[in-house]
Amino acid sequence: MTVAEPDAATPRVRRRRPLWVDLTSIALVTALLLAGLGVGSAALYRQLYSPTAFVLHYLSLLSDGRAGDALAVPGVALTPDQLSAAGLPSTASSALLRSTALGQLSDVNVVSESSEGAVTTVTVSYSAGGHSGTTAFRVAPDGQLGVLPTWRFATSPLAVMSLTALGTMQFGVNGFVVDKRQVSPDGENVKPTEPIAMLVFSPALYAIRIDTDISSSSGTAVLTNAPGVDIPVTVQAQPTAQFTSVVQQRVNEFLSQCATQQVLQPTGCPFGYVVRNRVEGTPTWSITQQPTIQVVPDGNGWRIPDTAAVAHIQVTVQSLYDGSVRRVSDDVPFTVNAGITVNPDETVAISIGGGTN
Repeated sequence: MTVAEPDAATPRVRRRRPLWVDLTSIALVTALLLAGLGVGSAALYRQLYSPTAFVLHYLSLLSDGRAGDALAVPGVALTPDQLSAAGLPSTASSALLRSTALGQLSDVNVVSESSEGAVTTVTVSYSAGGHSGTTAFRVAPDGQLGVLPTWRFATSPLAVMSLTALGTMQFGVNGFVVDKRQVSPDGENVKPTEPIAMLVFSPALYAIRIDTDISSSSGTAVLTNAPGVDIPVTVQAQPTAQFTSVVQQRVNEFLSQCATQQVLQPTGCPFGYVVRNRVEGTPTWSITQQPTIQVVPDGNGWRIPDTAAVAHIQVTVQSLYDGSVRRVSDDVPFTVNAGITVNPDETVAISIGGGTN
């Protein structure tokens, strides 16, 4: 029996896949797309719109030296009333909230993010001028921009540095020169020993240095790593060699002028001579050993501690007992001390004292 071959021109009938297979495939692809979209959206939220992203944006502005933009971030700037409410000086100067007073900030890394109620705490680590630090920032919702959330600092990241700079009216902060009279609410009437309250960014490193013709200091570094605190800082200036040299010259001139007085007790001078007999003629003085001056801090001013010196007197004396006459030539040891005041116009007033040993 012969079986006929199928005609090549006759079409083959294909079996169609069940509908449920197609629907399942579509659902699977859709789910994968939605999952990918969700992961991407979550990543985008974390990078751009989360509390952590908000804090990192603020820190990036500080890192770039954009002090004005950092101050404009919601919740950073503080009014006098807000400063008072936070227990900070309401008259704190904003002189250091500028790019020229900012230090270096780098190596910023997120340590943690945690929420309690509406407030999220974002903790970051960083390097400020080579000093490592960690700061926690409190962030709260600040409405929405369309469907996107916006944020503000629940606690301003600003702090206050209350600086007492002794021995000078001027000091430098990260190279930016500050004059007490320009930043104090008391202006020209500022008391030299009063601390000057200045707002500072947190986190930041502030290097304080005194460098004037009269006084200088080694650098003092202050790391502001906690928002909303008042940081007391005291810097004591030391006299410059130039200042000490000028004081030495003034004292030498003063003592030399004293030596021109032809009396036993020169007026207003730290040396004199006592004679119990009659003086013939006039005494003559000379300074045989000028004091070697040392200038030391004294509050906001300076002083010269007791310093040895020697004057020499020549005088003719007649004895009251027998009428004999003799020529006296004696060294007269004495001490010199002084108070030194630096006036607002940078002139120096020296009040010299002392006495015969």
